[in-house]
Amino acid sequence: MIWLIGSVVFWLAAWALNVRLAASGFGKTRAGQITVAALFGITLLVLWEGLVRGFAVPTVILPGPSVIGPKIVSSLPILWADFVQTVIRGALSGFAIGTVAAFVTAIAIDRSPFLQKGLLPVGNFVSALPIVGLAPVLVMWFGFDWQSKAAVVVVMVFFPLLVNMVAGLQASDRLQRDLMETYSATYTQRLLKLRLPAAMPFIFNGLKIAATLALIGAIVAEFFGSPVTGMGFRISTEVGKLALDMVWATIAVAALAGSALYGLIALIESRVTFWHPSQRK
Repeated sequence: MIWLIGSVVFWLAAWALNVRLAASGFGKTRAGQITVAALFGITLLVLWEGLVRGFAVPTVILPGPSVIGPKIVSSLPILWADFVQTVIRGALSGFAIGTVAAFVTAIAIDRSPFLQKGLLPVGNFVSALPIVGLAPVLVMWFGFDWQSKAAVVVVMVFFPLLVNMVAGLQASDRLQRDLMETYSATYTQRLLKLRLPAAMPFIFNGLKIAATLALIGAIVAEFFGSPVTGMGFRISTEVGKLALDMVWATIAVAALAGSALYGLIALIESRVTFWHPSQRK
């Protein structure tokens, strides 16, 4: 009970400190934003530890951070092999292929009203297919290695990216397009100098959505067949052995990887779309 009371008191004190930091001038700086986010994360971990200790929750149900942290450190070789198999080979390769395919298809749709009316409804239909039903089919088609996981990721990220890119290419102002026509600009010139810059906020929005979907798709696909490495394989096998500390260690690594990819895309977005109102201070 001491752990529970202490963690709640710490959480309330840290919450009050975070509120003051966020409202201060320091909280509006880059260092202040990082400090507020880090302090908020630490308070959640402390509260988590206090709850599982205060209520004596068995580790087979929910281990605390004090159990998960050492498990991550002691299992780094295994977690690294799983990270390479799932994130680098499966998620990132599928993310790259899906992004390129969506970009090329968006340009084709933009130039062809027939494709815009015919392909987008089909895309909406395919994007509504449940991944748990599609993943086993793709695993049987492409095998049990990373290629099938990349295929699942391509299917998951392609259509969200496509919809955002098509909407972005149509986001430029009509007066701006008329001005480009008065300059006798070619389609390539209008695309590179007007429409793609105007579409960047939409494109990055789609990329951030796809970044999280890519990791989810790669992990889910591994539940239906994979080599002896991979985050999905690790979670399914360790759950069968009731090794919940290893399961949560894998989940933590996956969460960190997804957050890092999302943060990298957001950082690139802030550099590329610095002119957009959403990026202005």
